[in-house]
Amino acid sequence: MILALLAVGTACAAFWLYQRYSHFSRLGVQSTPAFPLVGDLGGVLFQREHVTDVLTRTYQNSPDDRFVGRFEFLKPYILIKDPALLKKITVKDFDHFVDRSIAVDPEVEPLIARNLVSLKGNEWKTMRSLLSPAFTSSKIRHMVTFMVQVAQLMMRSLKSRINQSEVDYIDLDARELANRYANDVIATCAFGLDVNSQFEDNAFYNMSKEITNFSLSSLLRMIGFMVVPWFMKILRLRMFSDKIRNFYSNVVLGTMKQREAMKIHRPDMIHLLMEAKKGSLSHETTSKDDHAGFATVEESDVGKTKTKTAWSDVDLVAQAVIFLFAGYDTVSATMSFLLHELAVNPECQEKLVQEIRENEERSNGQFDYNSVQHMTYLDMVVSEVLRKWPGVAVVDRLCVKDYNLGKPNPKATNDIILRKGQSVQISLWVFQYDPVYFPEPNKFEPERFSEENKHKIDPFVYMPFGLGPRNCIGSRFALCEVKVMAYQLLQHFEVSPCEKTTIPLRLSKKDGFRMTVEGGNWLRFRIRK
Repeated sequence: MILALLAVGTACAAFWLYQRYSHFSRLGVQSTPAFPLVGDLGGVLFQREHVTDVLTRTYQNSPDDRFVGRFEFLKPYILIKDPALLKKITVKDFDHFVDRSIAVDPEVEPLIARNLVSLKGNEWKTMRSLLSPAFTSSKIRHMVTFMVQVAQLMMRSLKSRINQSEVDYIDLDARELANRYANDVIATCAFGLDVNSQFEDNAFYNMSKEITNFSLSSLLRMIGFMVVPWFMKILRLRMFSDKIRNFYSNVVLGTMKQREAMKIHRPDMIHLLMEAKKGSLSHETTSKDDHAGFATVEESDVGKTKTKTAWSDVDLVAQAVIFLFAGYDTVSATMSFLLHELAVNPECQEKLVQEIRENEERSNGQFDYNSVQHMTYLDMVVSEVLRKWPGVAVVDRLCVKDYNLGKPNPKATNDIILRKGQSVQISLWVFQYDPVYFPEPNKFEPERFSEENKHKIDPFVYMPFGLGPRNCIGSRFALCEVKVMAYQLLQHFEVSPCEKTTIPLRLSKKDGFRMTVEGGNWLRFRIRK
């Protein structure tokens, strides 16, 4: 009897899987091979390839198609290949794709469910409009002083370590250096804390590492929220421990309470959250001079709409935590990739150093927001780093009402209707490595973004901060942070390859969903003469 039940159960499961994985063939959409339970991610899970390899293979499959299918575990995605269709999905027909796929129950994991990235529908629109004024150039301008102070501590630490060495240089993992810098910038700009992670570990740095620790367990939980949210809800599985939740709640709410009691004003994100809660923030008109760089994304009308809502304590903490969660890992990765590219392309480094020296002379050594924003070559370098090494490889959009994708290729006879609840994917990586749009994509070439060339770039194939109303709200902050770090560091140090430097750089297959370097991003730092 038991054997018979097992046989029936196995047959039902096999039939269900067959139906599931034949989804695209029934639609008439080309797709890459999918294997039971893992979809097309088997190679990533077994550390044989990086997720960018999977995306590239899918993108190159069926070159005449405007979109193709793929499976991440049990979840089907349509990968968009046509920039014109991409524009329709992210901008023109945005009302069909307002949400992201992740679905987290606020009772199970409120710090994820209630943050800006995860919110859906009108709740997202309201939160975006409330937070958008906090990320304008005028607000970030006041935070540059904090960024410079963190960079100066990094300079002191590096010089001290070099002076204590037996040689005139030090070899270190640039990602570790960038992690500590990004951590301290977020601590001071977002949480109002004065920490110094360059000289020693501290509670905030250790907690940042823990919250952004992409262990197998945390990765599977995140995938679970995306693929089987109902299962995660039943088991009440969380991403964050009570220790993490209590730590950030105490920091955010405790700091706000102290500032209200003592009438402390500090131009950081905690202050802006307090103002947003009061409904006191407004979106000012920006001028051309406020443009933070070529990669900057502009705020849509959604973010400029004046709204009011009641904020809970959880809402406040969730926004601060997502700022850390989204900004710490991606920004530190960008900074370490920038240092690598300048180390292995010394002619680019020398050209940037010359621009820094000219700026120092022009401004009499005064460094502020305007200094960093008006440096043309620095912006070209950062733009190319973000082209070659985007912070994330792929983003998604959830279809909230049936949508006609059109025909997948010129030979197709039927339009493909994407049903409510299904999702599309947009891979930054594959577009930005397509030689049709960026010749010799593996080459580091800042001149792509020169005044003479940047007009040739289609904004719907270059998207390091996403597209449309759900783009990255913190693009200005991230660009400013990276530029401040690059300016300060290159002004004082020469960066070059060392024996442990990976050339050409390879993404780690052991960490196949993140933008990390195989073997570490080791570089040599010397005090500049």
